[in-house]
Amino acid sequence: MVRTLIGGLLGGFAMFIIGFLFWGTPLSALALSRADGQASANLQAAMAQALTPGGTGVYFIPDPSTAEGTVLFGKGPVAQIFYNSSGFPVTDGAALIGGLILALAVGIIIALALGFVAGGLAARVRATLLFALAAVLWLHVGQAVFNHAPWGYILYLAFSDFVALVAAGLIAAKLMEKRGPAPAA
Repeated sequence: MVRTLIGGLLGGFAMFIIGFLFWGTPLSALALSRADGQASANLQAAMAQALTPGGTGVYFIPDPSTAEGTVLFGKGPVAQIFYNSSGFPVTDGAALIGGLILALAVGIIIALALGFVAGGLAARVRATLLFALAAVLWLHVGQAVFNHAPWGYILYLAFSDFVALVAAGLIAAKLMEKRGPAPAA
């Protein structure tokens, strides 16, 4: 059990580092579109004016829950906005600490789940690869399929999470590997 916990913690730490490499470095520019300074200021002012009464939340723009909104939605342009009315620092230390704790917890859960896989290291590696693939296909690629989310961003997100999940699983699986008896001298 100790090896499982250590494997989970190390795997979770690897997930955190991989997430930083994909999202906390200039690599993230591969996934993100940018608006110029004036367009950003204009959009921010428009959101502050139009969305602040509703507060922090996720908005479909235009709102397709009405007949008029459905027509406008069909014509485009459309957006799904993750809106925070109060803002926060670009590099938020609290989010990094929370993210590290979350990554460590997920690493432990992955290690505990791999503990139920019979058949040794090879079986745990296969289970890691298949569950990581299933997770990113359903949770991320599904957003592009069902919600028409931008494919470039979604594929980058899916790939970054696949790499992180696989790394966590492989680290945990390797540390959980049973050591054979010492060879006779």
